[in-house]
Amino acid sequence: MTRDEAKEKLVAGGHILEAAGQGDFTRGHICVRVPDDSTKFYMKPHSFGFDEMTVDNVVTCDLEGNKVDGWAPRHSEVYIHSEIFKMRPDLNASIHTHPTYSVAFSAMGRRMKALSQPSALFVDNYGVYTDSIDLIRSKDMGHGVAKALGNSPVVFLKNHGVVVCGPTIEDAVISCIMLENACQIQMIAEAAGETAGEFPMDDVMALRKKLLSPEQNAINFNYLRRRLERR
Repeated sequence: MTRDEAKEKLVAGGHILEAAGQGDFTRGHICVRVPDDSTKFYMKPHSFGFDEMTVDNVVTCDLEGNKVDGWAPRHSEVYIHSEIFKMRPDLNASIHTHPTYSVAFSAMGRRMKALSQPSALFVDNYGVYTDSIDLIRSKDMGHGVAKALGNSPVVFLKNHGVVVCGPTIEDAVISCIMLENACQIQMIAEAAGETAGEFPMDDVMALRKKLLSPEQNAINFNYLRRRLERR
């Protein structure tokens, strides 16, 4: 993937997140490493909504959180992504949003249950950052988020939002949407009363393996991208 292609895919990811209801005014951000330089990453600019992202207003940052290219302002919470990318060389894309059900789930202190197919991706496969409800505006706080993420793809920021990561933009965007869906289904099911027993963990893990298919994530991402283009 070229640098231009990475920027175009990043922009498409932002537009998809907005269409999926993941926007929160101009808050929230999506990032991807520069294809030929893992010490830098492209990022949505501050003061713009996901739907306003363009190849022209994307900014470039380094692993210390410094803006090194681009005319638009940099998000103050850049350290979420710089510290994660520093700690997790296996990850190339990172998203921070404030989706309603995911935030509500983060406030409950309950474990994710295998109550839906999307939840199979996240059961016993997420971290929780509990140090602060505040914005993540320092390297130390960003390091705390990265530490809470651990080896998982998701970390809930208690009473704040989520950070969802992946090896590709497609993986991160689709996982972000599926996480919100999993939280929504669990909260609806639990609000209705006591839930039935979960399927055996072996069954859940077998489904997770199928859902984690990079090919399937790319198919779903491209579908959502085409759907936006038809509007």
